[in-house]
Amino acid sequence: MKLDILHRPDSAIAKINMAPREEIIAEAGAMVAMSASLDVNTTLRKGKGGGVLGGLKRMVTGESLFLSVFRSGNTPGEIYLAPKMMGDIVAYTLSGTDLVIQSTSYLASTGNVSVDLGFQGFKSIFSGEAIFWLTASGTGLVLLNSFGSIYEVDVDGEYIVDTGNIVAFEKTLSFSITKPGSSWLGALMGGEGFVCRFKGKGKLYCQTHNPRTFGQLIGSQLPPR
Repeated sequence: MKLDILHRPDSAIAKINMAPREEIIAEAGAMVAMSASLDVNTTLRKGKGGGVLGGLKRMVTGESLFLSVFRSGNTPGEIYLAPKMMGDIVAYTLSGTDLVIQSTSYLASTGNVSVDLGFQGFKSIFSGEAIFWLTASGTGLVLLNSFGSIYEVDVDGEYIVDTGNIVAFEKTLSFSITKPGSSWLGALMGGEGFVCRFKGKGKLYCQTHNPRTFGQLIGSQLPPR
């Protein structure tokens, strides 16, 4: 399998060349174009994180109930995948360390990767973000998407990120929801709100734009129904 990510960072699209008898699983609706030789099925996927229960759990996180499975037969093929919103795509290689993914940032993964619902604690409620995130495990490739560009941080100690700008992080990192400074009043008056304080050592992926803040800004400009 060969991956090329084109038109980064604002209008990224993933071009994947598949060798014979390879498989890639994607969020429903992510396919833009593909070779006619590829076989595609819509499924709830069996195994860990799959089946009806797995599909319903994905709905809780804001993901689709269904996944699309693309398989090459006896001949090679290519497929183009893109996120629903304009933004970036990055590839993460799973090799023993689980990856926690913000619910709308999962785009696709190879067949040996399991994607299941991960509970991040009731502390997330107070930040205005989802309390359920996705956890990717196994070995293989995971494609992450964002609103805006994605940048990678190698955390070694502590690092603070606005809750709405998190894309994914390795499970070697722990986190807590807190204020950005020493004063709650200062945080609220300054418009920063809640932040996520990561601790430990591992990779963290952030997006340059906050979808929730963007939605609030655009929504306030729309005419009433």
